[in-house]
Parts: sequence; C-alpha cells; structure tokens
Amino acid sequence: MDLSLIVNTFQKPRHLALVLESIAAQQGFTGRFEVIVADDGSTDGTADMVASFAAAAAFPVRFTSEPHDGFRLAAVRNRGARLATGDFLLFLDGDCILPRDHLAAYVDRRRRGVAHLGASARLPEATSALLAPGNLAVGDLAALVPAQERRLLARRYRRDWWHNVLRHPTRPRVIGCNFGVWRNDFERVNGCDERFVGWGQEDDDLGLRLRAAGVRLESIIDRTFSLHVWHPTDSSATRRWRDGPNVAYFLRHGRLTACRRGLVARPAQTLRWGLPTDLAATKLGLALDSLLVDAPRSEPGEPCEIDVVVRPGGGKFIRSAECRLLLVTDNSGAEAGIRRRADRIESIDSQAGSLAALLETIG
Repeated sequence: MDLSLIVNTFQKPRHLALVLESIAAQQGFTGRFEVIVADDGSTDGTADMVASFAAAAAFPVRFTSEPHDGFRLAAVRNRGARLATGDFLLFLDGDCILPRDHLAAYVDRRRRGVAHLGASARLPEATSALLAPGNLAVGDLAALVPAQERRLLARRYRRDWWHNVLRHPTRPRVIGCNFGVWRNDFERVNGCDERFVGWGQEDDDLGLRLRAAGVRLESIIDRTFSLHVWHPTDSSATRRWRDGPNVAYFLRHGRLTACRRGLVARPAQTLRWGLPTDLAATKLGLALDSLLVDAPRSEPGEPCEIDVVVRPGGGKFIRSAECRLLLVTDNSGAEAGIRRRADRIESIDSQAGSLAALLETIG
C-alpha cells in the first residue's frame, strides 16, 4: 500500500459515513490505499455501517474496536496504526470530510523525513445539517467553507511557515484531526503515548517527539485541509487547555523520544541507561544494578536515554541523555548543581520493589 488512512471514531456513525464517502470520492490519486477505522467502543451501529461500506468499497477497509473506557485517542490511533500496511500514514478524525484532491495533495507533497500537518475548516451547524451520505460526490465540498474559516486557515499557514523559517523548537504543532507521517518515523517514536488518557495534549506530545527524532514538521494547509462537520462539543473537553487532565504529564521534563507505552510497551529493561560508576558503593546502587542487569547500558560519555545519579554517592551526569534522573534516599540530599541539572528528582528507599515501580514511570 502507498497510503493508509487511519480514521478514529466514537459514537458518530453519520459523521463517519460522510467521511468514508468523501474518501471514496477522491480523485487524482492513482496509487493503492487502504482505510482503517479505529473505533473507541461505539455501541450505536458504527460497526455495521463500516461493514456495509467495506463490502462495496473499491479499496480495503478494516475495522478495529475495543470496549469504551474513557477518552483514549492515543490508544485508538495506535490500534489503527498496528493494522496499517502502508508506507505513509494519514490520520483523520471521524468527523472531518475530505475535499476530492486530499489524498493526491498529501502524496504529491510528501518527502522522507517530513511529517505534514493539516487542519480543519469548521462548517457551521446549518451547513453540516444539510450534508447527507450519497450526495457528497456531486458537489465541491471546499465551496462550503465560510470566508472567515478560509482567512483563519491562511493565517495559520503563514504562521506555520514563519515558525519553520525561524526553526521554532515547538511549532508548528501537530493537529490530530488531519496529519500525515511516514510509517517508519511514527514507529521510531513508538507511536502515540497511551499514557495520555482524557482530553488533550497527545498531539502536542507526538509533535515534540517527532522533532526530537529529527523529523521536520511542515504545514500542508496551502494545498489541502479537511472540513469539520459540526457536532456538540465533547463533554470531556475543557474550555482552557491548561485545565485538561493531561497537562501535568505533558509538561514533564525528561520526555523520551520513543514513549514507554505506545505501539509497543517499553519496560525499564529495554531502555538504554547510563548508570553511575559507583553503583556498588551504596545499597540503592546495588538494587538499581540488579534491576537493570539485562538492560542496555552506555559507557561514560556515550549517549543514552536515561542518565542516572544516585545520592549518597559521588557520580555526576556525564552522558548526553533524554532524561537525567537523580535518585536520593530518604535520609540523603544532593548538591544544588546536581539538582539543577536533573530532569527528575525522586526520593526513594533502597527496596527493590519500590524502585522497580518507580523506574516504570520515568520518561
């Protein structure tokens, strides 16, 4: 497959039917593509609707679902990505219909080492109500976009272009309703971080980790955008992003490029550690050495994912690392310089059980 479209959905069969029809109406793209509908446990006939569409579609359509257990967009996207066979993954929300040249635009623009960021124009409630499955192929969907939304998209594109010129460290941002990424780049960062449960920040986190992996993020709004079909706001959404349930986790220091809970689980023994040279000098160091006996280790001066300093002890941060971890026992301290360099400081006893649980939370 040249392209895999991964469409996430939950309890919106009408919207999803519109999205699937807009995919079927694509023009100008001659490659092979597939559609994976990743459902978050809908109980409203979504599965039957997808099965009916798949039976008549001229391209492969697959469906995956698990019982609903809260807002788990990161997990839903990963589940769809695991089924995908295309070299290029195009993620799409199940309430965003596509103009007829959407796939052609992504395929024409894509190049290795770059993720392309789309956006959505919001259709008014009245316009959205007029859309019906069976009628999308006869009209120009882009003509439905209000002038104000077009101006907003043009402004966003100029802003995104300027951020790339300035080599901004965090912008442009991934907007999950519509973005494309090479499969190998998505796998390199271990997909979406499934520790994000509830509304918000999973897209921002993915964008930061893609950047850390050397992937360039570029807007494609000048070429195409999706159209968001109106529906009431999700009850779990917060009015301000800073009030969301994932904000504290998103703002953590020491973010690993390949997340711990993504396409695959990454237990502590699979990470590359930088351990202090004086491990044998303390009880805590010996417990750490025992827990990570099978884990890959970096020599002093070699890069690692997590560089560790233990107090009491005499070690220092001596490696290039994505996370600098300072472990201190309950009755010991650490000098101010070491504390300032640490991304994460944990007070811990020397019992292997509590230490093992702690190591699973790092990153």
